[in-house]
Amino acid sequence: MRVPTSGQAQGLPLQGKTLDPLKRVEKEIKKCVKCGACRAHCPVFGALQREPAVARGKVAIAQAVLSHGIELDDRTYADMSKCLLCGSCVEKCANDVPTDEIVIAAREALAQQRGLTTFHKAVGRVIRNRKLMSMGAVAAAVMGPLFFRKVPATSGLRLRFPLPFVGSKRHIPNIAKKPFMERHPEVIPGEPGKPRIVYFVGCMTNFVYTEVGEAALALFRHLGCTVIIPRDQQCCGLPGMSGGDLATVRELAEKNLAALEKHQADYIMTACATCGGALHKFYPAVVGKKHPELLERCKAIAEKTVDAALLLQKLGLNPVETGEGEGIRVTYHDPCHLRTRNITRQPRELLKSSPGVEFVEMEGADKCCGLGGTFNVYHYDTSMGINAGKSTAILNSGADAVATGCPGCMMQLSDGLQQRGAKTRVMHTLEVLSRNIRR
Repeated sequence: MRVPTSGQAQGLPLQGKTLDPLKRVEKEIKKCVKCGACRAHCPVFGALQREPAVARGKVAIAQAVLSHGIELDDRTYADMSKCLLCGSCVEKCANDVPTDEIVIAAREALAQQRGLTTFHKAVGRVIRNRKLMSMGAVAAAVMGPLFFRKVPATSGLRLRFPLPFVGSKRHIPNIAKKPFMERHPEVIPGEPGKPRIVYFVGCMTNFVYTEVGEAALALFRHLGCTVIIPRDQQCCGLPGMSGGDLATVRELAEKNLAALEKHQADYIMTACATCGGALHKFYPAVVGKKHPELLERCKAIAEKTVDAALLLQKLGLNPVETGEGEGIRVTYHDPCHLRTRNITRQPRELLKSSPGVEFVEMEGADKCCGLGGTFNVYHYDTSMGINAGKSTAILNSGADAVATGCPGCMMQLSDGLQQRGAKTRVMHTLEVLSRNIRR
């Protein structure tokens, strides 16, 4: 798919404030010595084999924009859009160049110079308005049969015909008829003296993979925890951040900070790698850097934010054997926003200790699945080209199911496997762990 533009005139002279986002990361840009080590780790470069697709190329583009060597034109937009924000380059960089933050800054500068694309305007409007999002989810659940047809032996749907920004090959999961947050009270009391946990649910769990939320509740209630599901929590904002819409991100961040701060809790728990990455990393690094008055609040929330698998292990989840259910062979895919936070060992150890689970490691488990949020919308064929290697690895493992800690990855993995006609189940790690718990 061609990257859509805002339709504004090209080659416009750069305005003063347009460069502010890149000036905020100028020190980080200068850290890059152009060694090219990132080429070996970038999924997009692996697929396209073009220098602007890799971290070194994007940093060079940002540097050239700052020195007025190039303009924020169609080509710059296209090059900056070809990034998954997976952090693979950051993780392997000897100089700790935060390329993901640099790309986000460049996208913000592009949005300021050229305006948001039609797609990102729509995304911003939806994620800013939880009521609108809920209404859209209900409409999608009701109208789904008109636009989609069932695919055998899966929980997904496939498009009957193309829709804007969505190709006809794509498999899309069912929309829940009732969102997760509407199924439960705000506070679910636990045992005295046990931890109080605020659950940041995330949009995908709330509206699509509600079974992930149910599994999270089952596990933490099994441990005696009080679980708080703030009614006024919003989208984490990462869909807006990926399009350069930092105004929407700030608005959502402030609402989420307020929603999370008002509850006395020991932990803020996420079962979505993307949401966890937003609260733990991008709120302080991007929102806090742009709005210093929010920095300390962002840091305080980041310090309390913990992934569900990490927290379950910390709280001493023990295997639960009830004799129910069949054995299952499971492999594991590392979501990028968990891998870059060094949360890789804990999910595996939990899966290996779960009764009835035979764990098998697949090749390239730590490789990105190719989703990358809006990257999957604008560059679907490249996204699925990256995903092809992951699907092959899953099938070669011989696993009955692939577990992961990110609902976004679940959607991407399901799409790739279903297009191959595979019967391999895609599950959240928490679903596997909660199989034997009485609810």
